[in-house]
Amino acid sequence: MAKNNFLKGAAILGLAGIIVKILGAFYRIPLSNMIGPEGMGYYQTAYPLYVLLVAISTSGFPTAIAKIVSEKRALQDYKGAHRVFRISFMGFLAAGIITSLFVYFTAGFIVKAVGNSKAYYSLIAMTPALFFVPIMSAFRGYFQGRQTMTPTAISQFIEQLFRVAIGLFLAYQLVGLGLPQAAGGASFGASAGAIAGTIVIVIIYLKEKGKITDEIKNSIASEPESISKIVKDILVIAIPITIGASILPIINTIDTFLIMRRLQEIGFNEKEATALYGQLTGNAQTLVNLPQVLSMAISVSLVPAISGAFARKDFVEVKNTTKSGIRVTLLIGLPSAMGLFILATPIIDLLYYNYDMATKVSTGAILQILSIGLIFLTLVQSFTAILQGVGKPMIPVKNLAIGAVVKAVFTYVLTGIPSINVKGAAISTGIAYLVAAVLNFIEVKKYTKVQFKFLDIALKPIISTLIMTFVAWASYKYTSPLLGSKISTVFSIGTGGISYIIALFLSGAITSEDFELLPSGDKLARKLKSKGILKS
Repeated sequence: MAKNNFLKGAAILGLAGIIVKILGAFYRIPLSNMIGPEGMGYYQTAYPLYVLLVAISTSGFPTAIAKIVSEKRALQDYKGAHRVFRISFMGFLAAGIITSLFVYFTAGFIVKAVGNSKAYYSLIAMTPALFFVPIMSAFRGYFQGRQTMTPTAISQFIEQLFRVAIGLFLAYQLVGLGLPQAAGGASFGASAGAIAGTIVIVIIYLKEKGKITDEIKNSIASEPESISKIVKDILVIAIPITIGASILPIINTIDTFLIMRRLQEIGFNEKEATALYGQLTGNAQTLVNLPQVLSMAISVSLVPAISGAFARKDFVEVKNTTKSGIRVTLLIGLPSAMGLFILATPIIDLLYYNYDMATKVSTGAILQILSIGLIFLTLVQSFTAILQGVGKPMIPVKNLAIGAVVKAVFTYVLTGIPSINVKGAAISTGIAYLVAAVLNFIEVKKYTKVQFKFLDIALKPIISTLIMTFVAWASYKYTSPLLGSKISTVFSIGTGGISYIIALFLSGAITSEDFELLPSGDKLARKLKSKGILKS
């Protein structure tokens, strides 16, 4: 029963996470068409700072609360479990007050330090979120400790839904006042989402209050732990997780500070630098994030698959799952990267239709560079999941931190070269993920003892990707003069995707074992085998 509850809970949270990612990824496309690259530059200047502060104040703490609450409930110490929640709630409330007030009173100084003073509205609009997100996280941690994942999933969905709806609505309403104000309206979407998510989860808590009270009455009597002991227990669990969760936001925050300053140092004014930064982070990066929805789903599946086999000391299964996970990751990362690379500018032209042609070409060039880094990013995700599965969660954190340092150096140097400018930041991103991927690969080999064979792991995915790339390129080249760029882009994506799927099955690049990493994949594999489509 406990295992079924765990799997059900993991599935609920995984599904909610994927939906949230999809909403977040697509949100920026209509937003970009409303406020353009300059407006996205204002928005993106504030957003990484907000994400970093939220990660620091909340990322590891829900997990820590969930763990301690779950342990106390297992001992039928329901009163102690609820006391952990109450103490952590007060701590989160204090963290929310301090963080939001800090940003509110220093917002002007922060945006000037970044070199983007007109991003003030965007940063100030996010301060309510910094207050409400920690409060919401306390409730999420408590419910997860009770092995009730639905409240967290619902609040996540509502939070993102309100963020998208309110953000787009306000951006549309305020764009007439100016791009900084419109970007501020979009940023307030995060605050609206946090407020809505908090209200929803508090309502759920109040509805469950009767059950919780009855549990507390039936709690086994025990000596209450001191506040300092509870706080210490939470921090011991939360701090390592927080460090790991903060690496990517730190990388993005470094980008924010370095890119704006370096672009202005080589001759771009603040408005031009903001527009270039918007092309990088608000437009091109958004498209690179889309394939991550699939690779993230694979990573989520890999952790329990690897950890279960590792706990049983079934090292053959660990090796097989590791190889399958990496192969499936390449099956996602390679075609996504090559598709974005060859159709970069046409895709930008299709999605960001309000941009002038020069901006589309510039953004397309940035997207081409970022698309290569996508291969290494998806591999980093899978390697991280594998290392977490074998009980080495801090190794990928350390390796990503090394990648972050490398990125900062390359961003500073390359962005300062006038002929490269903002593309230097895109190049440095790819280099950072390459470094992290190589370091993680070494550690995966060390702890899983897997012997990787190029023929089994990479050759067939590469062949299938090359077939797809040629078909997509030829489709666009020969149909665009007749159908126009936009229709040809959609047609090329479709023909490329179909040819890729056919190539996968004909080459035997995908196996029944690979389907096991997907929800209900074993059933799908049996059907495909029965029809002779799947070879093994």
